[in-house]
Amino acid sequence: MLEIKTLAPDFKLSDQDAKVHSLSDHKGGYVLVYFYPKDDTPGCTAEACAIRDAYKDFESNGVKVFGISADSVASHRQFAEKYGLPFTLLADPTKEVITAYGASGFPFNKRISYLIGPDGMIAKVYPKVDPAHHGVEILKDIYALKK
Repeated sequence: MLEIKTLAPDFKLSDQDAKVHSLSDHKGGYVLVYFYPKDDTPGCTAEACAIRDAYKDFESNGVKVFGISADSVASHRQFAEKYGLPFTLLADPTKEVITAYGASGFPFNKRISYLIGPDGMIAKVYPKVDPAHHGVEILKDIYALKK
């Protein structure tokens, strides 16, 4: 697990539409990078839907959201379409980024999130995530950081 006030590792990963995204493309704004075990499982669906339900607040606060798992681009596309997810899901089948962020586990990734500040540094770490309430928890922290 990475610590607060450390530089977030950059990455280049494909999203559910096979478009490549990198963290460095979003420097200057807040970025939520959340790691989750597997598409379309109960906890992961609850977490994604909680973030989806609060997404307009993320957008209005200039926060880019990336969900990352080892699932494929095709799996992410199905998951995003099934639940109407308006944010970006990134495929990391080699688990290179997952490992760099300390989210690897066996057999699935750990559920851990990082809020990255405009300077590219980790502003907040969420090592114990309550999937159903995670979106609101992050927004509270964003409001506090922006004061």
